[in-house]
Amino acid sequence: MLANLTPFLLHWAITAFGLWVASHVFKGLRFDSVGTLVVSALLLGLANAVVRPLLVFLTLPLTLVTFGLFLLVINALVLMLVAKLVSGFHINGFWTAFWASIFMSLLSVALAFLLGGTADYTIQMSPPPGSTWL
Repeated sequence: MLANLTPFLLHWAITAFGLWVASHVFKGLRFDSVGTLVVSALLLGLANAVVRPLLVFLTLPLTLVTFGLFLLVINALVLMLVAKLVSGFHINGFWTAFWASIFMSLLSVALAFLLGGTADYTIQMSPPPGSTWL
């Protein structure tokens, strides 16, 4: 249990740091408080785990036609969704969310590489001792 908590907390911290840096780089992205930033990072992680895969599946034909570039639009839409759900998190339009999501993705990959991990964390499961999975 604790082994899975550390990557989650690290991912959450990287997301929060990415949001914080993006708020200083982009004028149209701002937070009213540190608490808003922390809640936004948590909700963004949840939205990326639940809502984003659903959007990717529903827009798969469009994503294939655009050779995956539509995924950038989905990232921006998920960021805008989080901004709508969290009071105190403000984004001034789609293009700010678009460029901020690209910036945050690149920053997240760079930080994960520097910290010796990967950008994604996985839960490793194995069969019980003495048994095998088909």
